[in-house]
Amino acid sequence: MNDVRFATERNGRSVGEVIAELKEEIKDFVQTRVKLFTNEMRQKIRDSKSAAILAAIGVILLGTAYLLLNLALVGLLAVAFWGSPYAWFWAFLIVGLSWLILGGLIALLAARKFQGLAPQKTIDVLREDKLWLEQEARHQV
Repeated sequence: MNDVRFATERNGRSVGEVIAELKEEIKDFVQTRVKLFTNEMRQKIRDSKSAAILAAIGVILLGTAYLLLNLALVGLLAVAFWGSPYAWFWAFLIVGLSWLILGGLIALLAARKFQGLAPQKTIDVLREDKLWLEQEARHQV
């Protein structure tokens, strides 16, 4: 038997050449996907800076409001319920719930800004690549 006949493909290329070409294509494929991922994550990080600023502002507002206005508002509301033995309780409850609602709304706005940080474009491209590889594998069999 002719050993050369078994060492070459039908198109005249050796198995080593095919493997070397496949290795280069896989290397290019991985580099492209990694570059796409890093570029997309850099953009997501830039976008999330505004959400972080919004979250910090919300925390500062909540802290300042709590420290500076809490006792004044509680005292004001306690005067409104002055005849009741629970005047201070109602005043603290109303003020506490008010700050809870305001802080919750600001935190909700910040959380909405943080959503969608996953590299969606990269994930979509990798899904398409998976489907393409599955189709290629079926055609080779």
